[in-house]
Amino acid sequence: MRNAMTAYRLIILLSLCIGAFPSVAQQPLSLSDAIQIGLENSYQIRIAETNREIAGNSNDWAVAGRYPTINLTLNNQNGYRNINNPISFIPELYSFSTGFTPGANASLTLFDGYRVRFNKERLEQEALQSEQQIALAVETTIQQVINAYYQALVQQEQVDVLQEVLELSRDRIAYQQAQQEFGQAGSFDFLQTQDAYLNDSTNYLLQKNNLDVALRNLKQAMGVDDPTLAFRLTDALDVPAARYELGGLRQKMLAANKQLQDAFITRELAQTNRDITQANRYPRIALNSTANYDWSVSSGQGTTSNGEVREIQALASKTLNVGLTFSVNYTLFDWGVRNINEQNARLQEVNTQYQIEDLKRQLNTQLENTYATYLNQQQLVAVNEQLLANADRNIEIAEERFRGGLINSFDYRTIQVAYLNAAFARLNAIFNLKQTETELLRITGGLVR
Repeated sequence: MRNAMTAYRLIILLSLCIGAFPSVAQQPLSLSDAIQIGLENSYQIRIAETNREIAGNSNDWAVAGRYPTINLTLNNQNGYRNINNPISFIPELYSFSTGFTPGANASLTLFDGYRVRFNKERLEQEALQSEQQIALAVETTIQQVINAYYQALVQQEQVDVLQEVLELSRDRIAYQQAQQEFGQAGSFDFLQTQDAYLNDSTNYLLQKNNLDVALRNLKQAMGVDDPTLAFRLTDALDVPAARYELGGLRQKMLAANKQLQDAFITRELAQTNRDITQANRYPRIALNSTANYDWSVSSGQGTTSNGEVREIQALASKTLNVGLTFSVNYTLFDWGVRNINEQNARLQEVNTQYQIEDLKRQLNTQLENTYATYLNQQQLVAVNEQLLANADRNIEIAEERFRGGLINSFDYRTIQVAYLNAAFARLNAIFNLKQTETELLRITGGLVR
């Protein structure tokens, strides 16, 4: 009897502890809000946006080489001369000189086999590819947030189910306690009820921890670093009502899949690189101009044949040179390097087409598998909905029969566990269906801002 009273006190204490979880101010959070926060905080999106800015800055005719280049130069020359010539009037002479030569030169390419135009096309394609990388980062972030949000919802729903089961077990204990006081229930049945309650309490506490982990994972997917910030999920874990048709999904995939669009841009880049290598077949014609101004000063000292020392006065000289030239450069022979480069560029272009075809094949298989899984999971959800409805009705009947003494605690517990399993199976089926639908949207390019 003492052990029974001790166990009963433990149950009362456990009930108080379970109902005394710290209350933290929680912010309401819908799925759309979670996605928006995730998009704002994603570092991968920020990196992609920075790369887009870099590509946008580079997408300029000046970078492509269309405009002339102008360079300024400044040279300083310093010299010392020591002359010893016996037959000269001044057989021994030394002098110092210094000078400055500022100058400018400009070069303008008039023709280079349309390389400038192809370079500009390549820069535009790289800018488009950077936009596509942002779209891929957005798609990944949205999918991660959706899956994390629904995972947290499932964990919350499972907590609610376990709490419901726990309350049923608590009611059974109270009922068994009253029956035992009137001598209508034995210690064995009471101990079985206590074990059921303690097991349900353990499962409830473990599930609370699973919920906390899921919420932290959601915060990570959203890019929220504040550990004190708590959220209350407001969306419901409902069954998707959308109906999809495989042919329409395939058309959307070919038109909007982000990976496929990125592969198309890669193919265009390969075509442009091939054009650039073919531009080496043409001569390069350039216009060059130069302007130099030379200013120098020389002074020194010399000794005549009579031994007389004479100072040489400082003399300044100035020179202005201006030139305008046309240049034509053409590689006549390079041991086949141009041919090799052109051949490699064409092969790389062929490879990009192969990669597109291979990606289409993979995406078609993924789409068909995901679509078939989606249809199957819709049926699983319907089955589990019916199983849960049956289990709910069974537990109502079992409650009545247990109180009427028509079934024992073992039978009641079996029905209770069946209800718990049916509720969990339904939640998992809905979550799997949500994940599959999200994957369908990703494959068909539907995950956008």
